[in-house]
This record gives sequence, structure tokens and C-alpha cells, in this order.
Amino acid sequence: MTRIASVKAHAVSAKLKHPLWTAHEELHSSSVVLVEIKTDDGLTGIGQIHGSPLKLICEYVEKLGEVARGMDALAHVAVWEKLFSLTSPRATGMGGRDGLPQPMSRGDRPQIMAAIGGIDSALWDIRGKAMNRPVWQLLGGDGKPLFTYATGGYYELDAPLKACADELAGFVKNGYRAVKLKTAGLSIEKEVERIKMTRAAIGKDVLLLLDMNAAYDLEECIRFAHAVQPYDIYWLEEPLHWYLQP
Repeated sequence: MTRIASVKAHAVSAKLKHPLWTAHEELHSSSVVLVEIKTDDGLTGIGQIHGSPLKLICEYVEKLGEVARGMDALAHVAVWEKLFSLTSPRATGMGGRDGLPQPMSRGDRPQIMAAIGGIDSALWDIRGKAMNRPVWQLLGGDGKPLFTYATGGYYELDAPLKACADELAGFVKNGYRAVKLKTAGLSIEKEVERIKMTRAAIGKDVLLLLDMNAAYDLEECIRFAHAVQPYDIYWLEEPLHWYLQP
């Protein structure tokens, strides 16, 4: 049996030239947490996590890694279920059960779930290596190419409203046939103006994706969706506040 021998978290961060904003967050760096899992028979799996704060996510990766250590690295569902059981309100109220450590703070749920996801991704990497097959095959993929996209439109201090349109048009010039625009940081009326200018700049044949970073309540989301309908939007990503999502 291939068992989990160690789980480590590595925070990687590069400082931005100047601050950028999403709908709800000021960014001073581009950051990621890499999860490294080693097995007792020499395999290494890598998972990737986006989120903040990095230190807290790393702490949860290490803590959850201690729970997973010794488990079958190919039994990813069992590992997931054991780690996820630590997030339940009942487990928190009981102060731990089934030999597991004190459950994590319910207020840190986004970071906890990010840590579990990073561990799960690393285990899939190990599974693919153990079976000598690409993970997309293990997940039932058919090998057809998928489109890639470039993301832009982060808010910048004193940047003109049209800056996002120029940026995404540059992506298209470099060969992208799909682009994603950060939205929901301004009023709906101003966002519609940004989207209108962006669609005009990239042309009608390029896929336009919108990312709201969970900024809207349901009423705002519906109003926004109707307002941008004329601009042939391919998808709306994370439209609702996280606590309103099912």
C-alpha cells in the first residue's frame, strides 16, 4: 500500500510593481501555496492553492497533513472525508472525535477548505504517477483540447475606465480567443460601461468571461446579469457572496 509519509506547505509570493484591486481585496503580491506530499514508496505529489493569508493556509495544510499521514495515498476519497469531518459544526462543538485533533476554527473555513483542496490535488497527482496515467484520464476526460484564457481588468489607482478594454485587447492580439474581466468593484452602471468598451475592443468572436469575486447579493447579481446580457457573456464567475452560495 502506498502510504502518505509527509505533507508540507510552501508559500510562494512575488511582489507586484504596484497595488491592484479585485471587487473586495487589495493585492500587493501574486501568491500561491504549493502542497508537497511524499509517500513511503518514493512518490511525490504537488497541489496548488490560491487564497490568503498564506501563513494561515500553510498552518492548516501542515495540521491536516498530520491527520492524513499514514493513510493510503491512493484512497483520496477516504482522506477527503476524514479531513472534511474536522470542519463540521458538531465536531467543533465536541472538541474532536474518533481520535482526531481539536477541529479547526469555523471562522477559518475558506482557508481550511483551501488546505483540504490542495492536499486532494496533490493526492490526485500521486494517483496519476502510481498508475502511470495522466490525471485527466483518471477523471474521465476524453483528451479533447480545452480553450485557455487570460485574466485582466484588475482595478488600478487612477487608471481610466477604458484601461481594462485596452488590456484585454492586448491579450487577443497575443493570440487568446477567450479573456476574463474582473468586475463588481464599481457601481453596476460603471461596470456595464467597462464591459461594453471591452466587448468593442476585443471583437464579437472572442469569448468574454466575467469574474465578480463573490461581490454581489442575489438582487444585485440578477440586475447585473440582465444589464450585461447584450454583450454576449460566456460565463459569470463567483457572482454571489460566499455565504449565499449553496
